[in-house]
Amino acid sequence: MKTDLTDTTASKINKALVLGRRAIGTPAIGMVLTLVIVTDEENAYDALKSASDAAHEHPSRTLVVIKRVSRSPRDRTTSRLDAEVRLGADAGTGETIVLRLYGDVVDHAQSVVLPLLLPDAPVVVWWPVNAPLDPAKDPLGALAQRRVTDTYACEEPIRELVARADAYAPGDTDLSWTRITPWRSMLAAALDQVDCEVQSVEVEGEEFNPSCELLAMWLADRLDVPVRRTVSNGPGLTAVRMDTDCGPVVLDRADGTLANLSIQGQPARAVALKRRETAELIAEELRRLDPDDTYASALRYGVDRLNASAKGDPADEGALAVAAPVGTVAKARAKDAAQEKTPVRKAAAK
Repeated sequence: MKTDLTDTTASKINKALVLGRRAIGTPAIGMVLTLVIVTDEENAYDALKSASDAAHEHPSRTLVVIKRVSRSPRDRTTSRLDAEVRLGADAGTGETIVLRLYGDVVDHAQSVVLPLLLPDAPVVVWWPVNAPLDPAKDPLGALAQRRVTDTYACEEPIRELVARADAYAPGDTDLSWTRITPWRSMLAAALDQVDCEVQSVEVEGEEFNPSCELLAMWLADRLDVPVRRTVSNGPGLTAVRMDTDCGPVVLDRADGTLANLSIQGQPARAVALKRRETAELIAEELRRLDPDDTYASALRYGVDRLNASAKGDPADEGALAVAAPVGTVAKARAKDAAQEKTPVRKAAAK
């Protein structure tokens, strides 16, 4: 069931939700959380599809906040809220409200979202693209227990990691971190099988893939050994090589689907390590609503400190350069925002 509301208010949207639930015969609310997706028109469809797939595991009220950029000065001074309410088969296992904001109301999205939050239910805010520099201080981010960003969708993801570390607050997370969960589990399991001391590590992957940096920083933080970050043609992460006093431990994934785990003195084995879709990543993040201390520790280890640990090896020509300071990122983001003239935005990297 779909209900379109033009030039509406939050009160009218709530009434449409009540009437819609009665019409389809489900007056009770069986949602476990509110998922707020803040995006643009270009990326709204993909983000909503991923959220709908994740809702099969986590029934939720999904609010899609689309900030429309008005083309003329007159339109920019006219505030308007359009909404599309989806219930039943059109919304899967949850409820979906698509909010399109025009004019001055774009800068006050929290005033529209707040009356639509489920009472006594946790709130998660997800920015598929164009995340704020400090999610916890963003007006919408301040409403949430968890704030999900994706540095892989940024034009300069490695620099963005520096900004994320500087602005980190409990509850922040990154889908670039979620992507490496299978890698972290497999590497931890591999080390549990040997009684050896790790001496050095090499993480190999695409040049501008923040997941590679996060995995390298996690290993450096946990193992307290030098970690080199080298570049490959991908896709994504391709290999992790750990030198130990008992021989090498290598997890190699050349095709993005199947990996090969080899441990000194043991037969090599094939392990499933496919690249996951966004819906799977969001579903994983919604399973926990407490702060991710492991992510915070790895993030705060720092890209610059990671690169400094690799400088001791002059043969490592694949090591990445140190990312720019946070101030550089902030100024660049502000300049881009000032130069933006149309609502067309660059698509996020896939």
